[in-house]
Amino acid sequence: MNGAGSDGGNDAARGAVSGAGLAGDRTAADVDGGSPGGGAGALLIVGDVVTDVVARHRTPLTHGTDTAAEIRTLPGGAGANAACWAASTGCADVRLLGRVGADAAGWHEGRLRAAGVRPLLVVDDDAATATVVSLVDASAERTFLTDSGAVLRLCAADWSAALLDGVGRLHISGYLFFTATSRHMVRAAVESAVARGVPVSVDPASAGFLANLGPERFLVAADGVQVLLPNADEARLLTGVPDAEKAAAWLSRRFPLVVVTLGPDGALVASDGAVTAHVPADPARAVDSTGAGDAFNGAFLATLLTGAGPVTAAAAGCRAGASAVALPGGRPPLP
Repeated sequence: MNGAGSDGGNDAARGAVSGAGLAGDRTAADVDGGSPGGGAGALLIVGDVVTDVVARHRTPLTHGTDTAAEIRTLPGGAGANAACWAASTGCADVRLLGRVGADAAGWHEGRLRAAGVRPLLVVDDDAATATVVSLVDASAERTFLTDSGAVLRLCAADWSAALLDGVGRLHISGYLFFTATSRHMVRAAVESAVARGVPVSVDPASAGFLANLGPERFLVAADGVQVLLPNADEARLLTGVPDAEKAAAWLSRRFPLVVVTLGPDGALVASDGAVTAHVPADPARAVDSTGAGDAFNGAFLATLLTGAGPVTAAAAGCRAGASAVALPGGRPPLP
């Protein structure tokens, strides 16, 4: 965990870039060459790259027999989705560190590059790419069946402080908090960022997985994070407080900035133990709510990098979330 700044860590950085080896030879200069967009620096997201199998069914599932559905295989993952939405919001340099299986590494790298994201993919020869089956009902609500595959095998050896060169913000997907191996990597990344003065944000990612881990274990693991981006269910679970506003205020006594997403009710911005703004949602016709929170995160972080305040950034996040629910899958259309 503390070897992130060592020579061995720099070898890990080169592996993260060249390990995929799918779009020509690359070197560490591809990571630490600075931000081509200049200004506040790049957005580095560390998170999950997932193959989504999205099944939209208009009628309730019928146990033991067939239910008609529209089924598509799409690129996904909370971290990867957020990266794509950040790029579509206008962030000139978005980088994604994730772990994928050799089975689908080339496909995912190609889709990320097409979306304007610089993929830093570690290819795992022993585990398949994570797969999520997303069951989307007629109300656009989704239920996930998750095989985490290579995602949670991201480890401290995959991290290097050199990955922060040229980076203005680091965002970590909460899914990486749910196994000891990936938590070690999270700790190394947060410690590196704090040492460099790079602000860190985290999305807790999953109320179900969060309940299994335990709220206090998550909060301890997130020590040093400056921005927490939970949804209302996650905020309630982390605090034990049923009211979303009170939960947001409580969390903002532990984290400098907390933004709680409320779905069709917008988002709450909180700091210093108080809710400072309630940002309304943009109107949307919901088709598939998959990735709405990821869209919010990507647009929110991209807007913060421009120097905007959290309320303006949350409004951008709400706009992206409204766009996301009107589309199947979790990503914006390719440019």
